[in-house]
Amino acid sequence: MTYLLTKSLGSFDYFIFKSVYIFLISFFSNTFSAISGGGAGLLQLPALILSGIPYYQALASHKLATVALGIGGSLRNYKSLGNDKSVAWQILIFGLPGVILGSSIIEYISEKYLYLILGIISILLAFYSYLKPELGLSSGNNKLNLVNKIRFIILIFLIGILNGSISSGTGLLVTILLIKTFEMDFLRAISMTFFTVGIFWNFAGAVYLARIGSVPSNILIALLIGSFAGGYFGAHLSKLNGNILIKKTFITFCILVGISLLFKSIISFL
Repeated sequence: MTYLLTKSLGSFDYFIFKSVYIFLISFFSNTFSAISGGGAGLLQLPALILSGIPYYQALASHKLATVALGIGGSLRNYKSLGNDKSVAWQILIFGLPGVILGSSIIEYISEKYLYLILGIISILLAFYSYLKPELGLSSGNNKLNLVNKIRFIILIFLIGILNGSISSGTGLLVTILLIKTFEMDFLRAISMTFFTVGIFWNFAGAVYLARIGSVPSNILIALLIGSFAGGYFGAHLSKLNGNILIKKTFITFCILVGISLLFKSIISFL
C-alpha cells in the first residue's frame, strides 16, 4: 500500500513538473515570438519532442498552440490591422491552400532539404534587415501593380506550403514580405501575421495533422495557456517599446531560427 502511494505521488509530482515545464517554455518562446513576428517553434517544438511526444503529434500541438499565440497577439494589437483587410483576405485565400498542401505532403518529402532552404533564407533575412536601417521602422501604403500582386500571391502560396510542412520561420517570412511589399512597419506587419498566419494558417495545419494522434491533455492545456499569455505579453511589450525593439528581436530570431534549421538539416544528412 505504501509502495503504491509513493509511486502515485511520484507520478503526480512528475505530472506537475512536466506541465509547469511546458508552460514556461511556451510562455517565453511565444513572448519573444510575439515581439519578432515568428520563431516560436525554435524552443517550443524541441521542448515538446524532448518531453517524449512523437514529432508529428508535437508539430500538430505546436501549431494549435500558435493559434493561441495569434489570438493573444491579435487581442493586444488588433487596432494595428487598420485598413489592411484586403491584404488579410489575400493571405487567407491564397495561403491556406498552400498550408493544406504542405501538411498533406509532409509525410512524402524529405524535411532535411526544406530545413536547409528555410535556414538559409532566415539568416539572409536577418542580414538584409540589418543592412537596411530604415526597413520596417515607418509605415506607408504602397499600391501594387498587377505584376507585384501576382508575385505576392505566389510567394504567399509558397510560404503557406512551408508553413504546413515546417514549424519554424514561416511567420518571419510573411512579416518581412508584408514590410517589403506594402511598406508596412514591423508592428503593423506582425499584427497582420498573427491574425492570418497565427490563427488561421496554423489552425488549418493543426486540424490536418491532428489525424495522426493527440497529446496528453495536461501538456496541451499548459501549452495553450502559455502561448496565449506569451502572445499577449509580447504584443504588449512590442507596443510599449516600438519598432526598434521589434526589429532587433526580429533580426535575432531570424539568425537563431536559421542556425537551428541548418543544424537540423546537417544532422539529418549524417
